[in-house]
Amino acid sequence: MYMKHTNLKFSLVLCLLFSINAISQIDSLKVGDKYWEDQLFFAITYDITTDKLQNETSNGFSYSFSAGYIKDIPITKSGNMSFGVGAGYSFNSLNNLLQVTDTNTLQIPNNISANKIKLHDLIIPLQFRWRTSDAVTYSFWRIYTGIRFTYNLSNKFTYRENDNLIEFNNINVFNNFQTGLELSAGYGAFNFFIYHGLSSIFKDTSINNKEVNTTITKFGLIFYLL
Repeated sequence: MYMKHTNLKFSLVLCLLFSINAISQIDSLKVGDKYWEDQLFFAITYDITTDKLQNETSNGFSYSFSAGYIKDIPITKSGNMSFGVGAGYSFNSLNNLLQVTDTNTLQIPNNISANKIKLHDLIIPLQFRWRTSDAVTYSFWRIYTGIRFTYNLSNKFTYRENDNLIEFNNINVFNNFQTGLELSAGYGAFNFFIYHGLSSIFKDTSINNKEVNTTITKFGLIFYLL
């Protein structure tokens, strides 16, 4: 019985010591100390694909979500300005404006429906970051802007033609390397996010001697975590 009580007291003392140590580590950061912010991110967006060849914008529901890690590199002593370099994953479900007839050919859609693209991408954001935070403030204003590099891991094009489901995977004319500008701004957990693609999602292809130039724009919310 004595040993049981001793073990219980010893366990309680250990828990108390660990708790005090954890609290002291948190309290050890003071205003003006160097610190890192917003290492993890998660974003969900409504997407628009624009095809300048047809002067049209998709009107169906397209969406994407992304998540990843960004290394925060402060460039001021206060930490309110920094660079961010990261990597993550993005899934995209888009309404396609063009019809894929084989892995090398696109055409203006003809008598098809449910024309979709599904993309799995590796994303690499490079950001300049400004915020009103300090080492002990967890809700603050932020503006992060920069460029995003995208490498496509896989792509799938599907549509229905005469009630038949047509599917193409990893077509040759898809542009695997893309770039775009991104901006996030807000306060606390909820932040507005916008991305505008600078590269066409297709490469080296034309229709009726006109170059295909389909780009993606994303609007939505992004969440940052330490």
